[in-house]
Amino acid sequence: MARDQLEVLSALDLAKTQWYHFTAIVIAGMGFFTDAYDLFSISLVTKLLGRIYYYEPGSSTPGTLPPNVSAAVNGVAFCGTLSGQLFFGWLGDKMGRKRVYGMTLMMMVICCVASGLSFGHTAKGVMSTLCFFRFWLGFGIGGDYPLSATIMSEYANKKTRGAFIAAVFAMQGFGNITGGIVALIVSASFKAKYKAPAYEVDPVASTPPECDYVWRIVLMFGAIPALMTYYWRMKMPETARYTALVAKNAKQAAADMTTVLQVDIEEDPTKVAELSNSRVQFGLFSKEFLRRHGLHLMGTAVCWFVLDIAFYSQNLFQKDIFSAVGWLPKAKTMSALEEVFKIARAQSLVALCGTIPGYWFTVAFIDIIGRFVIQMMGFFMMTVFMLGLAIPYHHWTTKGNHIGFVVMYAFTFFFANFGPNSTTFIVPAEIFPARLRSTCHGISAASGKAGAIIGAFGFLYAAQSTDPTKTDPGYPTGIGIRNSLFVLAGCNLIGLVFTFFVPEAKGKSLEEASGENEEEVAETEPRHTRTVPV
Repeated sequence: MARDQLEVLSALDLAKTQWYHFTAIVIAGMGFFTDAYDLFSISLVTKLLGRIYYYEPGSSTPGTLPPNVSAAVNGVAFCGTLSGQLFFGWLGDKMGRKRVYGMTLMMMVICCVASGLSFGHTAKGVMSTLCFFRFWLGFGIGGDYPLSATIMSEYANKKTRGAFIAAVFAMQGFGNITGGIVALIVSASFKAKYKAPAYEVDPVASTPPECDYVWRIVLMFGAIPALMTYYWRMKMPETARYTALVAKNAKQAAADMTTVLQVDIEEDPTKVAELSNSRVQFGLFSKEFLRRHGLHLMGTAVCWFVLDIAFYSQNLFQKDIFSAVGWLPKAKTMSALEEVFKIARAQSLVALCGTIPGYWFTVAFIDIIGRFVIQMMGFFMMTVFMLGLAIPYHHWTTKGNHIGFVVMYAFTFFFANFGPNSTTFIVPAEIFPARLRSTCHGISAASGKAGAIIGAFGFLYAAQSTDPTKTDPGYPTGIGIRNSLFVLAGCNLIGLVFTFFVPEAKGKSLEEASGENEEEVAETEPRHTRTVPV
């Protein structure tokens, strides 16, 4: 039998959707806005960085970042994010969600600004300082994953909890499109002020000295929305579930939620003491955790890992798509600022058409059809579309068939976001006990970021042509894009299988979904009748 629920937690579970829910979405979502803005904007300015700092006199093509420098500039933030997810996930369970929440945001703001102020007398110096600040930016972003998901799940009611957490994650879509818009505005403004010929006309004049301001302004702008929400983050009370279940101060939790929900909540001291004394305590590395949640953690971690391999590797095909449909001419036919403008325009269109709709489909349907169905459907459809790209790959790359390739590619992104890219973020915030929720979400997210590193950089090498004459400069031969697509389809199938290890949390309170309502039963019943929570 399940134990009684504390009144403050019941009030949260049954609360009607109120204004504070929406303010919590915006406050929690700004970290993901900054995360997406940063990852999106750095991909917009890497070509510009190559032109500015790696120009080779006499070369017929503009300068580009060497493979190791490109991997470092793009990948160091991933490494920081992985570290931050583990560290702040653990710290959120030890110190409380709110106390740690302000640290991550200020770290993002400071490092966003510092990235744009990267200094050095040589290209190596500038890239080194940029990588240093981007690591710590990623560290702050990493902390926002477990904290934002946990805070939103613990604030939300059980009826619309999935939609609220999904809406926080969907702020990534706005970060993507804002990154594109800022790059468009800045590059267009500088292009109008500083006229420059194409590289093939005048290699030196094609990159005006003022271009060095463009990438710095684009990177620093990401700090503004995050900074605007700092005050409101500090004003948020600690979540009632942390205060009541982990800090064991149900009276304070009731007082905090009385203010937030604008209803009177009073806890019976006798019930509070009884429930506190009956609670079974077990740690992350205990046999009890392994028995109750071991398979769940494996399921969330593996699904996020294989999803991010497939999701982040899709960026490999953007340059082929942009060139194929005429969105992106050859680099030597453009000036530096014109190239930034056209890359921003192309990537913004992909974000607008393929990325953002998927997020909001998840928000609309997750509390209707459930997490399990959306994740299964997403992995299955991603497998189908990747095989649809891979099997007739030569057909798609021949002239006249490029539009079909773009459509298939956009649908792959759509079903990633209306699928496992959203659910892998949501579910770990629901199915683990309050005292380990942030830690387990951090472990799952870090597993995903390890997959992102493999997807973005392992496949950057793997997808190179098997013909040595057709590889990108500085890269060895690989298995080719077609074979890479088959491997990625296999990753999606693995995710589909491991989804069966993850329980459905739709319509359940967090205590029901995590099995916390059954904890004292397992302790007080005789061992031969002990039941295992689902």
